[in-house]
Amino acid sequence: MIKHTLLTFLFLISAIVTQGQNKEPLEKVVITSEKGKTQVSAHENGELQVNVAPKDVVKFKAAGLVRYSEFGAKGDGKTDDIDAIAATHAFANLHSLLVKADEGATYYIGGKERTAVIRTETDFGTASFIIDDTEVQNRNASVFMVGSDLKSFKPEMLPSLKRNQKKIDVSLPGPCLITVTNANVKQYIRFGLNQNNGSSQTDIFVVDKNGNVDMNAPIIWDFDQITDITALPIDQTPLKITGGRFTTIANKAESKYTYYNRNIAIRRSNVLLEGLQHHIKGEEDHGAPYGGFINIGECAYVTVKNTILTGHRTYSTIGAADKPVSMGTYDLSVNRALNISFVNCSQTNDINDNTYWGILGSNFCKNLLYDHCTLSRFDAHQGVANATIRNSTLGHMGINAIGSGVLLVENSTIRGRSIVNLRPDYGSTWQGEVVIRNCVFVPADGKPINASLISGSYSGQHDFGYTCYMPERITIENLRIDDSRHPENYQGPAIFSNFNSEMTNDSYREKFPYVKTKEVILRNITTVSGKALRISDNPFMFRDVKVTAGQ
Repeated sequence: MIKHTLLTFLFLISAIVTQGQNKEPLEKVVITSEKGKTQVSAHENGELQVNVAPKDVVKFKAAGLVRYSEFGAKGDGKTDDIDAIAATHAFANLHSLLVKADEGATYYIGGKERTAVIRTETDFGTASFIIDDTEVQNRNASVFMVGSDLKSFKPEMLPSLKRNQKKIDVSLPGPCLITVTNANVKQYIRFGLNQNNGSSQTDIFVVDKNGNVDMNAPIIWDFDQITDITALPIDQTPLKITGGRFTTIANKAESKYTYYNRNIAIRRSNVLLEGLQHHIKGEEDHGAPYGGFINIGECAYVTVKNTILTGHRTYSTIGAADKPVSMGTYDLSVNRALNISFVNCSQTNDINDNTYWGILGSNFCKNLLYDHCTLSRFDAHQGVANATIRNSTLGHMGINAIGSGVLLVENSTIRGRSIVNLRPDYGSTWQGEVVIRNCVFVPADGKPINASLISGSYSGQHDFGYTCYMPERITIENLRIDDSRHPENYQGPAIFSNFNSEMTNDSYREKFPYVKTKEVILRNITTVSGKALRISDNPFMFRDVKVTAGQ
């Protein structure tokens, strides 16, 4: 019988940069189909050599699916199965096959630098995955990366852009996610213990093949100049990933900002992730923070549904201001992404236990949604355009956001220190409106504090790289404030916290003026304490706000 090579295929995928992810190839796999048995071997240079017997190629294609065990995975919870897992996905990607984990298997994944790239439907089913982070070769190497066959490219450079521009002058092969940058302008110049010099002005939006901008996620900045532009075609076919029980054995590294990204990174648009569980064990009194076990970036139209997550323990380090600071550490992370939904998601630990950090961090996003979620925090660091929280319960870290558009909170219970905290480190800015409807607010989970509905801080002395706004209009309807436990000198809940305790008369000068709220509309606000809602501990600052109360 003549030996013949049916196929040699080389995958080379460049990593996407997000929160310290590197630019080295994520996957380097050579697939052959030669006489002999199906086997997987790793070369010293990191290349994965996969030979699939010709008869197995026929069998797998006829079945329409492959399993990890068919590529040598033991599933015994002890043998490192990452090479077999990566090989299975590489073959499935080549032939557009479904990947199924073996029912009841436990796959151990050690610290080897190997990323399994998912491009086809995957069913983790009832299988368990143990991800051991105690000895990791590359903390920035994702365990799984959900990728696309479509490649990003550089369209013709645009001279400039305007906020809310409806069309850009480019011709594209189809709908694309466009990212633009002006490296000569710095924004989000952070203030406080984690101070920094800001990020280059950036925006991300969807256009059709004719350059028409999806105005549900509009351009939010004026760009006088564009120094970089990237177009990423949007997959039109949905990709579904289901099941799986993942357990991270936590790292024991020094407590400093060396983020671990041993995660499932989603870098493809139009993805549904459903039924996954993530647990954490082995956390001690120190450790490096995590950049999100589910890490979504550079994509659009992603839904995480019916998923159970776990908050990480909070560790502290010395921040940029040479003072101790608690490090953000996340199980969910969303960066440079549009139309991302979390539906019916919860976490294993108490959402009101402040020894665990808030579960979500996000930057440069548009249209984020929590629906039927019970989670410790919603957070938008470097801006979100439009966010909705509905039918949900938020724990001790509550809702933290800066950004623009509409921030809608409805049919939800908020147990943070305020309903919405406008992040002071980024200027407590929201250029748009806030709507709070049919909600219950339990200040600080019932601890005795002076409650305020909208909190933040703004001195007017720091340049954040943009004009800072308070919400132009705030509408609050059908709100019950459970302030039954409160301090002895409690005056009643305030609409606004004291944003600037030094601004008590006309003599105070803001170097960078704050654009204050114009109108607050109140309808059917009740307090358990019986004390009336008032404007603020600093009535001077909010003296020009029009408050309209009605039933």
